[in-house]
Amino acid sequence: QLLQALKEGKGLDLSGVVVRGDLSLDTLPVGPVPSELEGMKELQGREVRVVAGSLTIVNSVVRGAIRHQSRQGLLVMKGPVTFSGTKFEQIVDLSQSLFVQPVTLSGAVFLQESYFVQGRFLRDLFAEKTAFGPHTRFHRSVFHGPVTFQQSGFNGLVEFLEVVFEKDANLSRTYFKLGTGFSGSRFQGLADFSEATFDREAFFTFTLFEGDAYFRRATFRSAADFSDAKFKGREDFSKVFFEQGPLFTRATRSATGQAPLGLENQTVQYAIILSLLIFSAMLIAYLIRSR
Repeated sequence: QLLQALKEGKGLDLSGVVVRGDLSLDTLPVGPVPSELEGMKELQGREVRVVAGSLTIVNSVVRGAIRHQSRQGLLVMKGPVTFSGTKFEQIVDLSQSLFVQPVTLSGAVFLQESYFVQGRFLRDLFAEKTAFGPHTRFHRSVFHGPVTFQQSGFNGLVEFLEVVFEKDANLSRTYFKLGTGFSGSRFQGLADFSEATFDREAFFTFTLFEGDAYFRRATFRSAADFSDAKFKGREDFSKVFFEQGPLFTRATRSATGQAPLGLENQTVQYAIILSLLIFSAMLIAYLIRSR
């Protein structure tokens, strides 16, 4: 019934329900490119399927999978997509989708994989306090509007590889449990990772930070690799905790606004303690000799 409503050009507005059965969006009929999107190069030569209305499922439980797995096609979501407070028990795969209106995932729980590979977000993405499952992919997605994942938890592998953030990206106080990759991505606005926690490897190799990059009070409990990254704005690594020595091999940093690495870095702490012990020993020896 839900899929039939979408085929008829209607939107979905569900709240406080239990949704059973899969929603296979790649079975929607192929249609013409919406007039307001004509000229977009991403749509040229592609099969286009359109969800004309809003897709709203809030404070609900979705027990089936939601999939768009057409390799050649593109799914155009013309209305807002809102999944606030909803628990998804199966995979959510909205890869190869173009979101014309804002997308809201705040408070949602993804128990399985959530894929947004090569997604195109023309407006804001809100994903505050969202729980992501064993594998999350935004590989080669483009965010034209502001993005927030503030206070969200990624409980599995995370791929933000070769992603473009055209506006501010807020990932402050976000938790990354397993390996996390932002390699090859471009942040054109503010990149805010303040107080974020990375329990496993974090890769920012070949990442371009065109705006300011804030990592203040972030925690890296495993390898942190910023090799070949470029920081063109101000970068703030003050009070960062690195359990292992970070890698900044061939990374280029702006001449202005450089902030020192935090004293929470264990290597820095040990060096300071050792220096103080040596100084104290020398002072004691000098006082003994001067008597």
